[in-house]
Amino acid sequence: MADFFYSQEARRDLLGIWEFIAQGDLDAADRVEREIEQAIAMLVENPELGHTRRDLTSIPIRFWPVYSYLLIYDPETRPLEIVRILSGYRDITDLLG
Repeated sequence: MADFFYSQEARRDLLGIWEFIAQGDLDAADRVEREIEQAIAMLVENPELGHTRRDLTSIPIRFWPVYSYLLIYDPETRPLEIVRILSGYRDITDLLG
């Protein structure tokens, strides 16, 4: 059984990130995807590492940066739920609803 799972939105986010980067550099797209997966593996082992962002949402989720992206996850879920993977340049508050 997996130690984490992607929400449907997070799955779409990851694919969109990979496709966007791959337009310019396939190796870079693969590298970013690997870094995201490595960060998730670390968060599975230490879910309290991320930080809360009460300025962005009152939902009890945590954030972890990977390059210019934010891994947004629920530290209380087992397996760990990856809620979204969003660019820090996007309107996070609006996207989290």
